[in-house]
Amino acid sequence: MLKKGVLCANCGVQFEESEHSPARCPICEDEREFVPVQGQRWTSPEALVAQHANVFEQLTPGLLSLRTTPSFGIGQRALLLQTPHGNVLWDCISLLDDATVQIIEGLGGLAAIAISHPHYYSTMASWAEAFDCPITLHGDDREWVMQPSERLSFWQGDRLEVLPGVTLHRLGGHFPGACVLHDAERGLLLGGDTLLVTPDRLASFMWSWPNNIPLPAARVKAMGETLETLEFDALYCAFRGSEIVEGAGKAVRYSVARYCRALE
Repeated sequence: MLKKGVLCANCGVQFEESEHSPARCPICEDEREFVPVQGQRWTSPEALVAQHANVFEQLTPGLLSLRTTPSFGIGQRALLLQTPHGNVLWDCISLLDDATVQIIEGLGGLAAIAISHPHYYSTMASWAEAFDCPITLHGDDREWVMQPSERLSFWQGDRLEVLPGVTLHRLGGHFPGACVLHDAERGLLLGGDTLLVTPDRLASFMWSWPNNIPLPAARVKAMGETLETLEFDALYCAFRGSEIVEGAGKAVRYSVARYCRALE
């Protein structure tokens, strides 16, 4: 089901089809990511499908995770949010095979794909074509799109309703357009890694996660002010086990204060 085009084996993002592999991956060369010590590596959609599979897991009623095994690229999970108005895929993973398509179609397909930031663009164009749905990206991160698609929809500002009761909120920080997805009815916040759950079941914020580069306290304070406007009890982030299943609003509020206190 994947479109033609080479895949970066380090970050999982797909590039336009060409006779030769790209000379470089701008996403990996950016200081928020990294090029492995052994150098930039590439793979094909066919090799990915042949060597990997996707695993589905129900996190809570109406919310499933999808992750690839063995782990590929950054190793993030995508989240499938089921609503009365259709399903939203939050963030994206590189592998899209026939089994994944059949399972998601059996669950009602996709009404929309919304992505937190460029590290998880992966093979989003293939997913949008397979499920005949739009991809919603913040316009501030437009430059990081490596495979153009007619299904891309860029938005501006700080808030966008994707489906009734399901809204994107731009927090910035990790990337200028970095977002979270809020399901108001169920009190769910999907964070990507705009914020991430820490081992003590709180949260933190970084400009670069793999390179341990923090954000300024003022930026995190501003992110916290936006998060204060959202009511949520559970937080689910980009990696397996990165979640706070109850009391997340209070935990995030404390996390913002702790972060700012430490940096100031």
